[in-house]
Amino acid sequence: MAKGDPAISKQASSKKEKKSKNSGLTWVITIFFTTILVSGVFSFASNALMDASGVFVAFVVLLLIVLVGIVFDVIGVAVTSAEERPFHSMAAKKVSAASEAIMLLRNADKVASICNDVIGDICGVVSGAAAANISAQLITRFGLSGLSIVSLCMSALVAGLTVGGKAVGKSFALRSSTRIVLLVSRVIYGIRHFPSLLFCGKGRSPRKEKRK
Repeated sequence: MAKGDPAISKQASSKKEKKSKNSGLTWVITIFFTTILVSGVFSFASNALMDASGVFVAFVVLLLIVLVGIVFDVIGVAVTSAEERPFHSMAAKKVSAASEAIMLLRNADKVASICNDVIGDICGVVSGAAAANISAQLITRFGLSGLSIVSLCMSALVAGLTVGGKAVGKSFALRSSTRIVLLVSRVIYGIRHFPSLLFCGKGRSPRKEKRK
C-alpha cells in the first residue's frame, strides 16, 4: 500500500477518535467520583466543626467555605485566559515552576472543570448547608422567631458574598492571569519537590542537586 493510502489514514483517524472518546469517558467518571469524595469530606468536616462550635466560629467557617470557592474560581478563570508564551520564556531561563505552569495551561479545560465546577459547586452546596446550620443555631440560642426569615437572610447573604466575590475575582483573574498561574504553579512545584527542598542544602535548588 502507498504511504498516503486513504484506507490507512481513515483507520488511524478512527482509532484516534475512539481513543479520544474513551479518554473523555474516563475523565467524566473520574470527575464524578472525585466530586462525591470531596463533597463528602467538605460536608462532614464543616458540619462537625459547626456542631462543635458557637455561632461566631460557624460564621467564620462559612466565610472560609465561600472564600475557597472564590479562590478556585479565580484560578480556573486565570488558567483559561493566560497564554503559554511568557512561561516558555521563563522555562528557557530555568525559572522554577515554569514547566508546571505550562502543564496547567495545556490542561486548562480539566483544570477549569476541577476549579470552577467541582470545587466551586461543592463550596456552593456546602455553604448553603452551613447557612441553614447557622440559622438553626441563631434561632435556638437567641430564641428568634420565624425560621424562614432567618434562613432567607442567611441565604441572601451567602449568595451576595459568593456572586460578588466571584465577580471581583474574575476581573482580577483576567487582569493578572500570568501572575496567578505562576503563583499556583509555584505551590504545585513546592508540593512536588518538598522532600528535595527540605533536604537540599541551603540555597541549592532541586534541579541543581539532580545534575550533580
